[in-house]
Amino acid sequence: MNILVSACLLGISCRYDGRGGTCEELQRLAERHHLIPVCPECYGGLPTPRPPAEILPEDGESGIRVVTRDGADVTAQYIKGGQAAVELAAFFHCTVAILKSRSPACGHGRIHDGGFAGGMRDGDGVAARMLIERGLRILNETQTEEIRRL
Repeated sequence: MNILVSACLLGISCRYDGRGGTCEELQRLAERHHLIPVCPECYGGLPTPRPPAEILPEDGESGIRVVTRDGADVTAQYIKGGQAAVELAAFFHCTVAILKSRSPACGHGRIHDGGFAGGMRDGDGVAARMLIERGLRILNETQTEEIRRL
């Protein structure tokens, strides 16, 4: 099976802070499946490192909005990166994605609340939402039992 995976979880230094790290479960998963690295933030044209960004709470009218801590609107870059992730998943016939938790691009289930103070809220990152809309099953790196069952 081909599985889309956040590149930072595979050790690629592409996180906002310039770091990456390996996930032991993903190393074992690579023995059985093909892991396809993706970084929607980089694919959207954002540099590494970059200012932290969070999704602002939605008001229903304007839709999603992603801003950096200093107030720059990076929504277009997140959407472009999400579209690239969707295209990559389609090209490789991925049905599952394992994405970085809490990320404004990749988070699934819980993301930062838009206040830049460490608060969390229910929700999905931009790329995660787009992949879900295309029918992919989304896991994050903390769901080790589910990853082991793949």
